[in-house]
Amino acid sequence: MGKLDGRVVVITGAARGQGEQEARLFAAEGARVLLGDVLDEQGEKVAKELGPDRARYVHLDVSREEDWTAAVAAAKDAFGGRIDGLVNNAGILRFNELTATPLEEFQQLIQVNQVGAFLGIKHVAPEIAAAGGGTIVNTSSYTGLTGMAYVGSYAATKAAIVGLTRVAALELAAKGIRVNAMCPGAVDTPMANPALLDPDGPSEEATAAMAELYKRVVPLGRAGLPAEVARLALFLSSEDSSYITGQPFVIDGGWMAGVSVL
Repeated sequence: MGKLDGRVVVITGAARGQGEQEARLFAAEGARVLLGDVLDEQGEKVAKELGPDRARYVHLDVSREEDWTAAVAAAKDAFGGRIDGLVNNAGILRFNELTATPLEEFQQLIQVNQVGAFLGIKHVAPEIAAAGGGTIVNTSSYTGLTGMAYVGSYAATKAAIVGLTRVAALELAAKGIRVNAMCPGAVDTPMANPALLDPDGPSEEATAAMAELYKRVVPLGRAGLPAEVARLALFLSSEDSSYITGQPFVIDGGWMAGVSVL
């Protein structure tokens, strides 16, 4: 038996990176998964590979309330009228000095990273409650707990996710819904490493430079893998974490162990 047998889970940002790996792992563990993203061709491909009995894809701009309404309806229509879990994975990252950050850029990150998670909880939590309870996993970041230069708008939204997670956990506990947050450090995804989007792949020089950086700053000596984050999402979505709610879980190879957060 899989750890998620019989469950229906909505995963955002599921066309690639962490979200794709979460969708694949959850399906392998018995869940039926609704994949949401704005990268339609890639998302459709992942859902097709998982099979129609296990996965469906919908276009989901997490900052648009009408897209959430449609996604909830699609999940219920495809998988028997219920939803048991949500993984708020979708997010974007921008690098900029705070004083050089355009207002539009700051607001864009708020809309996708912060408002997107809020809308997910708003629209999916009532469905999870109606199904008898379940789980919500929000994706925060290492930078939401400490700081990092040149990612001010991103860090602000990810800190907000931690606060949102705690409030949601308090409000939803009586409805049988556990809410936790993942706080990844450096993870080898196209968002953190845009060189991966190059059709020819990242150059040897870029790969070596990134490897050297993480070897220097991360105690475990490397960036994390999307599949490793997916396994944490599985833990927080399964009965293995049945007495855990309202908590941020750092998954960063030990990076933050050497950073003061006081």
